[in-house]
Amino acid sequence: MKIIDLYLLPKISYHFTLRTLPKSSRSGIFASAVNLVKILTGPKYDGKYLHKLIRKELGDTKFHQTLTNLVVPTFDIKKLQPTIFSSFQLTNHPILDAALSDICIGTSAAPTFFPAYYFSNQDRHGSVRDFNLVDGGVTANNPTLIAISEVTKQIINKNPDFLPIKPMAYDRLLVISIGTGSNTSEQKYNSKTASKWGVISWLYDNGDSPLIDCYSDSSKDMVDYHNCVVFQALHSENNYLRIDIDTLHGNLSSVDVSTKENLGNLVKVGEQLLENPVTRLNLDTGRYEPIENGGTNEAALKRFAKSLSDEKKLRDSKSQSNEGAK
Repeated sequence: MKIIDLYLLPKISYHFTLRTLPKSSRSGIFASAVNLVKILTGPKYDGKYLHKLIRKELGDTKFHQTLTNLVVPTFDIKKLQPTIFSSFQLTNHPILDAALSDICIGTSAAPTFFPAYYFSNQDRHGSVRDFNLVDGGVTANNPTLIAISEVTKQIINKNPDFLPIKPMAYDRLLVISIGTGSNTSEQKYNSKTASKWGVISWLYDNGDSPLIDCYSDSSKDMVDYHNCVVFQALHSENNYLRIDIDTLHGNLSSVDVSTKENLGNLVKVGEQLLENPVTRLNLDTGRYEPIENGGTNEAALKRFAKSLSDEKKLRDSKSQSNEGAK
């Protein structure tokens, strides 16, 4: 069995220090007023330190130089359409072979948190293209389906690396989808309160953004739901593993609290997730539920790793045989 391994780069997360008001000054009504002014007048952070750190880590690396195939979703705010950076597209669309740092900054430009990011790229033929990017989460808060689509296109286009495989042969795909966590158990919104909201309240309510929460959570959940249904319908449900948690609370569910303590606590959450049973999303309840006889996430990851290792050995063996035949 030939197995296609998919690799995603949904978002780039770095540990960075934010200059904020002293803790004693950031409480109560004053904190709410400051945050409201920030969200109404510009992004929460200027992004300068994040940009500097990304450029330092990635240097002059171009997209084609990545060690494995990547799919990076972004959204072009000027064209009002997604821009997908895919390793598979570089041959036919060399203009997408931009600096990896530019792509990462673009896909990290979360609206209201970081400013939109502009850069231009010139390909080997001299063509130039402008990019006006914001966070890839606007395009795909759960990019799993994009990665599967990229592989499916290669099969349809008869890429020799993916033959002989049928486009809907999901039994040939191994997909590991890792979420970033959320807190749906809090149930902090309700229709009675939301029925009174105007534009400002939908964008900002007690430090949260209900509109963004709604579209981002629904986007990721619907992709997970779709994948669960399709893989099950094609009798390949064991080839799809979704690891996520929906019971984070406090700073653990925040997207920008990068203190040493909070990052340490997130590591503990990740370690605990390994011991948790494999789950699937129940769209009726919105909660992740354990799969009967599904084992733990750690056991599932080991199973996937063995399949990938066996596949690599098979490919290497075939490659050596072909070399010997020459």
